[in-house]
Amino acid sequence: MSVTDANLPPTDGLAVIEAALATLPLAPGVYRMLDAKGDALYVGKARSLRRRVTSYTQVSRLSERLRRMVFETRSLEVVTTASEAEALLLEANLIKRLRPRFNIVLRDDKSYPWLMLSDDHPYPQIAKHRGERRKGATYYGPFASVWAVNQTITALQRVFLLRSCRDTVFDSRTRPCLLFQIKRCSAPCVGRISPEGYRDLVREAKEFLSGGSPSIQKRLAAEMESAAENLEFERAAALRDRIRGLTHVQGHDRVNLDGVGDADVVALHQAAGQACVQVFFFRGGRNNGNRPYFLTTAKQDQSAEEVMATFLAQLYDDLPPPPLVLLSHEPTEAPLIAEALSLKAGRRVELHRPQRGDKKSVVEHAATNAREALERRLAEGTAQAQLLDGVGTMFGLPGAPERIEIYDNSHIQGANPYGVMVVAGPSGFMKQAYRKFSIKAAAGNDDFAMMREVFERRFGRALREDPGRESDTWPDLVLIDGGAGQLSAAQSVMAELGVEDVPLVAVAKGPDRDAGREWFHMAGREPVQLPPRDPVLYYLQRLRDEAHRFAISAHRAGRSKALTKSELDDIPGVGSAIKRRLLNHFGSARGVRQAGLADLEACPGIGPAAARRIHEHFHPGAALPPRPGATDPARPSAMDPARPSATVAPRERTG
Repeated sequence: MSVTDANLPPTDGLAVIEAALATLPLAPGVYRMLDAKGDALYVGKARSLRRRVTSYTQVSRLSERLRRMVFETRSLEVVTTASEAEALLLEANLIKRLRPRFNIVLRDDKSYPWLMLSDDHPYPQIAKHRGERRKGATYYGPFASVWAVNQTITALQRVFLLRSCRDTVFDSRTRPCLLFQIKRCSAPCVGRISPEGYRDLVREAKEFLSGGSPSIQKRLAAEMESAAENLEFERAAALRDRIRGLTHVQGHDRVNLDGVGDADVVALHQAAGQACVQVFFFRGGRNNGNRPYFLTTAKQDQSAEEVMATFLAQLYDDLPPPPLVLLSHEPTEAPLIAEALSLKAGRRVELHRPQRGDKKSVVEHAATNAREALERRLAEGTAQAQLLDGVGTMFGLPGAPERIEIYDNSHIQGANPYGVMVVAGPSGFMKQAYRKFSIKAAAGNDDFAMMREVFERRFGRALREDPGRESDTWPDLVLIDGGAGQLSAAQSVMAELGVEDVPLVAVAKGPDRDAGREWFHMAGREPVQLPPRDPVLYYLQRLRDEAHRFAISAHRAGRSKALTKSELDDIPGVGSAIKRRLLNHFGSARGVRQAGLADLEACPGIGPAAARRIHEHFHPGAALPPRPGATDPARPSAMDPARPSATVAPRERTG
């Protein structure tokens, strides 16, 4: 349901809300306040939509932040839900997706790594995983970082000797790999362990990941003693090494959280109008690492309890909540949040703020990490602001730039050319805004043509999508990795597009391409250099180097993709399953290209229609026999009423 009036003056946004009240239900749900462009200003949930939205009409009781939000509102949309708990889950999902200006927003663009143990193979593989889960595998996590999951995989290899190689590598092995030699794999690929023995290792690994370390260690110790008594010294030594590895894992670099299997520790610290939340992930009693979250739009008029409530709902929007969440602050509406998380998890989820003991110590440790992370960020922000002031002064900008875009390109003699855009601002590099451009028009080694294409695509699209420059996606400064020629190419494109008020600066390397002796070129000004130890110079070098790194990464990824690309990828209607059957039957793409129609039809799993399509792709215009049952268009059909009946003659029989 939506109520809209875009013609109201700025101070009459209140009238939209008052008009909506007549039709709002008393049911629970989620409401969205939108501005004149239709962008979300605020997303909220309510037990009763009408009563909750009515509170916004009492402007004198609202904070300055909410008062501005009400006055900017031009339309209101609502969605009813079956319960307030469902409304809370929907609210968190919409906030993370729409990122409204007046909500506390958890900006976390990284996906969480998981540990995957495949179950659909006789010898399961252990590996790290990101993205969507697939059937036929068991997942453990989440882990706070790739480093944490890699450490766990290394531990599992040392203790349980599970394979980490891909199935294709596993199937092609003829002798053990290096991991077997360094005692990190049992070499099931070449039969050094029986299927039953490997299944026992997998069972023990799953028990370990579920928190069963003590029982495993006791069992291994008993097996080692038995092997030693039976004079099986090699087996006893192997078991001893596994016990040592297990002891190392249990005692290495972990915050003590005895008596707790799966739990998250969430601690909040606020300062200078900003907030940081540290989350420690414990699974099976082990520390899977921690991650800091910096919240945007967390204003000083919002209490720690309010911030904690909003954070928890958004954190578990794309994560399965554990049975226990230990908190530094009791969130507002804690019972409702617990109910919503239990609804999402399909089991009971407890929110607990410990008052004493080991659990309180762990929460305090997390709170200390949150405070230190926020202090580092504030210190970096102060230094960053000073650097941006220096950049603005150096290039004659009206103020410190809020958004700097840096451009570079990468190729090898014109092959696999890519252009990239890197973005930086007051909070550092804005990696979610990075863009890469696969160059289409540029030929050979023409770097100027490549730069022209990148600028045409970047700023041409910006003019189409935001001609009024009302969003924050327009740069205050553009840096180009290159000299006067690159600057001239970029200027000509901007002039053709009618964009002449965006400052352009080309960063050229000095003599012998020495870092620290760069020249900075701007239109209408002589090239300038900065003193070798100037902090602003270091900052500009860092921006240029980040663009260079990203350009090389984009080029290498494109080149790797080109190297693995097959001729079969370009055949319309031929997917991965058909390609696999063709390669298994003919041995290579070349064999498929040289195959005749009859050979293609003889390939298992390839029907006549697919065979003709593949043949016509590689041999366009080649004469093919008509399909069975097809009518030759050059000859009239026997059923055609326009055909004279005298031409229909019975076929002679021989025999």
